[in-house]
Amino acid sequence: MSADASNRNVALVGPGGAGKTTLLESLLFVTGAIGRKGRVMDKNTVGDASPEARERQMSTEVNVAGTSHGNIRFTLLDCPGSVEFVQEARAALMGVDLAVVVVEPVLERMIAVAPLLHFLDEHDIPHMVFINKMDRSEVRYRDLLDGIRRVSARPVVPHQYAIGRGEELLGYVDLVTEQAYAYRKDGPSDRIPLPEEYREREQEARRMMLETLADFDDDLLEKLLEDQEPPTEQILRDLQKTLGADQVVPVFMGAAEQDMGVRRFLEALVQETPEPAARAAALGIAGDGPPLVQVLKTYFVPHAGKLSLVRVWRGSVKDGMTLDDMRIGGVVRLMGAQHEPAGETGAGSIVGLARLEEARTGAVLGSSGEAAQIRCAAPAPPMYAFAVTPANRSDEVKLSSAFAKLVDEDPGLRVESDPEMRQTLLWGQGEMHLRVALDRLRNKYNAAVEASSPKTPYRETIRKASQAHGRHKKQSGGHGQFGDVKIEIRPLDRGQGFQFENRIVGGAVPRQFIPAVEGGARDFLQKGPLGFPVVDVAVTLTDGQFHSVDSNELSFKMATALALKEGLPKCAPVLLEPVLSVTISVPADYTSKALQLISTRRGQILGYEGKDGWSEWDEIRASIPQAEMHDLIVTLRSMTQGTGFFEWSYDRLQEVPERLAQAIAENHGSTAG
Repeated sequence: MSADASNRNVALVGPGGAGKTTLLESLLFVTGAIGRKGRVMDKNTVGDASPEARERQMSTEVNVAGTSHGNIRFTLLDCPGSVEFVQEARAALMGVDLAVVVVEPVLERMIAVAPLLHFLDEHDIPHMVFINKMDRSEVRYRDLLDGIRRVSARPVVPHQYAIGRGEELLGYVDLVTEQAYAYRKDGPSDRIPLPEEYREREQEARRMMLETLADFDDDLLEKLLEDQEPPTEQILRDLQKTLGADQVVPVFMGAAEQDMGVRRFLEALVQETPEPAARAAALGIAGDGPPLVQVLKTYFVPHAGKLSLVRVWRGSVKDGMTLDDMRIGGVVRLMGAQHEPAGETGAGSIVGLARLEEARTGAVLGSSGEAAQIRCAAPAPPMYAFAVTPANRSDEVKLSSAFAKLVDEDPGLRVESDPEMRQTLLWGQGEMHLRVALDRLRNKYNAAVEASSPKTPYRETIRKASQAHGRHKKQSGGHGQFGDVKIEIRPLDRGQGFQFENRIVGGAVPRQFIPAVEGGARDFLQKGPLGFPVVDVAVTLTDGQFHSVDSNELSFKMATALALKEGLPKCAPVLLEPVLSVTISVPADYTSKALQLISTRRGQILGYEGKDGWSEWDEIRASIPQAEMHDLIVTLRSMTQGTGFFEWSYDRLQEVPERLAQAIAENHGSTAG
């Protein structure tokens, strides 16, 4: 089945607080999908229906709603704006025909859009910008356009030019038709004469728009060179074509809370949003073949089970059919928290499929050959963790199942078991991300947990060599226990681990007991004099004694432990900490602050340079102790308008400064006690 040309799938994305949910509410209201607008602060919007979202008055997961206008059915995905929920937005964007980037008219906050725009360009996703809250703007419109240009790798093409600003915002000039309109809060805009003082600005903005489009249309270029006025139809055709190819970024404006500019924006969505077939073709998906769907989001719905939000790329899906050996338990259309049975739907739709138990977010179901070719959003690297324990020990089994569902719903989360530190780590994108996850565990899965900062896996080693003697002798009737060893202990180069050598000659320790000496050493080194595992140490067995009756493996293990207990403190033990290799990405304006942040975290700056493919961004390479990393992302985002991010990997162990090492050892001892 070919894609339904009447469908359009649009994602609303952008920084937190820009008004995406309010824009969704306005679009639904002016198209008649809802009879009364809700407000985020009143906790009654179609989107943000979860308790976690309403409590925080912000989107915490993708919300879906549908409406129709001008014979076009829109499926609208309202994506979280907080960078901590970036994985939700990225996964959803992979299945839409168009992304609408909603921004506020604040120049300082434009930089927050840069990572999102880079992702859209990287995946060739057509996108336009809607400048919201124009009734509160204190910035000249042309400065706002310049602000968007600075963070966009694609040419910015304004459709409109503002008349007035802030409380004196009157309306706009349509740069395609050169008609001026005045906003009305309770209805469509009124057509008005173009104010003379705006004529020169309008003509300059229009000239720039046409010249940008002419870069992609030789016929339009020829008309401009000959001073011919291009027809409106040609301009609209070029706008649609270049938008669909992700060559330009059209810009619209308005105030969604007042429904101002929303109707004109809606008309543009009808006229310019690429058809579903165009997006499928751009991804190389053949029009003929078996059904092919991609999972954009996973929900667990109370009393209904698992629901997979999917984009149908090809074919049709219906109740009861099988996809990759999974039977579809139902096809539904989503309207916020409400679900409407659809029975069957065709290519180009975004719908919910019930009970696809093995389907995961990002998975492509259907033809296996094509599934491998369809791009999925790469998982965002984890940047923040909590150590979590069940609030009630009897919930441990329940918690395991809840964790699985939690990660299934939100692939930006990761659960990791750390047996050495005896902790379960819940990883995510930031503290708020994890707090929402903990609330969801409690509210949705009735599995409350307690959270704390993760423990750092310290190690210890030695600085010098020594010799030691250990004798274990026990007599209690019958066979006793006897083992006697003499050992040498010496440090190894960093990273060499543990080495054991046997230099016994003449049978002072029988061959069958040598492995027990090595095993005893390994066991004892799990906790050294400072209380941590000992690494980079060599133990050499040089001499010993045995008893023909009383000696056994346990005796020699015990003797070795006694020798190490005596010898290790003489070897100048020193505390080691794991150091991570960290690559921090920030806008160039914040590079100096990021360098200072690294220094305050006992980090070593290795260098920095321009970030490849990112205009006016820097990439800083550094080594930072793991103990200093826990809330690094929180501070980094705070100082970079929420834009900074990093990647990390384990690098090495290094000595802890002596004063700090003493405090760590004392604290570890009191905790262990």
